[in-house]
Amino acid sequence: MAANTRDIKNRIKSVNSTMKITKAMELVATAKLRKARSQLDRTRPYSLAVTESIQEILANSGKINHPYLDAREVKKRLFIVLAADRGLCGGYNANINKLVEAQVADPSSVKLLIVGNKARNYFQRRDYEIIDSFSGISEAPVFSDAKHIGEVALDLFKKGEVDEVNVVYTHFKSTISYDPRVLKLLPAESLKEDSQRDKRQALIEYEPSPETVLGYLVPKYVFGAIYGALIEASASEQGSRRVAMENATDNAEELIKDLDLLKNRARQAAITQEISEIVGGANALK
Repeated sequence: MAANTRDIKNRIKSVNSTMKITKAMELVATAKLRKARSQLDRTRPYSLAVTESIQEILANSGKINHPYLDAREVKKRLFIVLAADRGLCGGYNANINKLVEAQVADPSSVKLLIVGNKARNYFQRRDYEIIDSFSGISEAPVFSDAKHIGEVALDLFKKGEVDEVNVVYTHFKSTISYDPRVLKLLPAESLKEDSQRDKRQALIEYEPSPETVLGYLVPKYVFGAIYGALIEASASEQGSRRVAMENATDNAEELIKDLDLLKNRARQAAITQEISEIVGGANALK
């Protein structure tokens, strides 16, 4: 019985050590989440302004023929997959991976640009074609990261190596709610369709031409959309990790309570047994 009590004490000590780690990770994730949300509040207006500018050009310039707008037969699709470098964030990475697979009927018909080691390892094992992968940016992305990824995607699209560009990311709703999404970036016919809903006409002239202005704005839109998605994903990752570590800490506390109860019962049983042995020995001497 004494050995059993000692084993329980060792287990309580181990769970306590684990709880300290999960609590520390929860605090770190909370601090990073606060910073990511601040970045998110600053980037959303920029993305909205660029999108509205493109829609205004499309709405007021009649028919525009531009490579970034024209839909073509989709033979190859590019997915920019935004996941995490590390785990311990609940179902964050698994949800992104499942969403990509749900979009793909045949892995040979897609190419991947991947942010995060977890997604890279997952799709490497399944023989997907990975054009490039990026690590070390999922938790603290900067605009230059988004621009580099966007330039690779635009180059593939302009060369005709892919016919569609999508970004798969986790949309940040609140500190406890996250929504994996797929956003089509190219061709930008969705923006063209949205622009037709706004019937306002303005006397606007574009120099040297609407096509040239659009050729400048669409890459900015792609870079901004990718950067916005990176920030959304970063906030979602930290929120998921905070919730996961909070749950782990709560579970550890509950486990310690159960182990304390088990330890006390074992100690009481040992004391009862010793008393019984003493009483039995005393009776045997009579």
